[in-house]
Amino acid sequence: MKYTIKKLAQLAGISTRTLRYYDQIDLLKPNEVNKNNYRIYDEKNVNKLQQIMFYRSLDFSLGKIKQLLDDPDFSRIQALIEQQQLLQTKQKEIDYLLTSIEKTIKDYRGEIKMTDTEKFQAFKQQQLSENETNYSEEIRSQYSAETIKKSNQKYADLNESDFEKMKAIENQLIKNLVALKDEPDLESELAKYIYQEHKQWLEFTMSNYNSVVHRGLVDMYLADERFAKYYNDKAQTPVVQLLHDVVYRYTK
Repeated sequence: MKYTIKKLAQLAGISTRTLRYYDQIDLLKPNEVNKNNYRIYDEKNVNKLQQIMFYRSLDFSLGKIKQLLDDPDFSRIQALIEQQQLLQTKQKEIDYLLTSIEKTIKDYRGEIKMTDTEKFQAFKQQQLSENETNYSEEIRSQYSAETIKKSNQKYADLNESDFEKMKAIENQLIKNLVALKDEPDLESELAKYIYQEHKQWLEFTMSNYNSVVHRGLVDMYLADERFAKYYNDKAQTPVVQLLHDVVYRYTK
């Protein structure tokens, strides 16, 4: 079956403006443009649009979606399986949050008594799920499944005190990176302190810290813009290269 841009937009529940933009960036080209200059879409276009919308529901950027779909090794079935797994991870994340809210309501009513660890369990699980969704491919290429499992379990088992300490250390690390960027000196006490802070932050989830792994992590921060974005956004200025250089200076 063939569709005009208006009919396809109605079918998919999106705007014609969105479809025009997808055409403009070569993400979804119509099968043909007829003599009246109308875009015409066929079944292959419909299937591709569905694929795009699955990825969008998982918060993939349009650039990343285009990269995936343009890959000559792209398999629609494999992509659907991976999307199913990601959505199942999201569903688990929502289930954890709903369970936590239900238990918190009961705790407030005096029906049960939540431990401090339980109060933060859902948020930690949410972070683990987000990490799995955003970075699983890169992390699994660097570390064994057993290493990742131990790290995730250590993070999930953090008590309230350690969880808050971990966040506080990260916040101070970012502030110190910004300060060091203003006056960059890898030999300074501040640079050494930044290394120690990052090491301490990692040890909240890393079972067996070593300098090789530490260097591997900051290498990955530089190699993948998503990791860099995490730190740079928090600092509101590029600091990942500086963090990388600090770690290399103090892990000789």
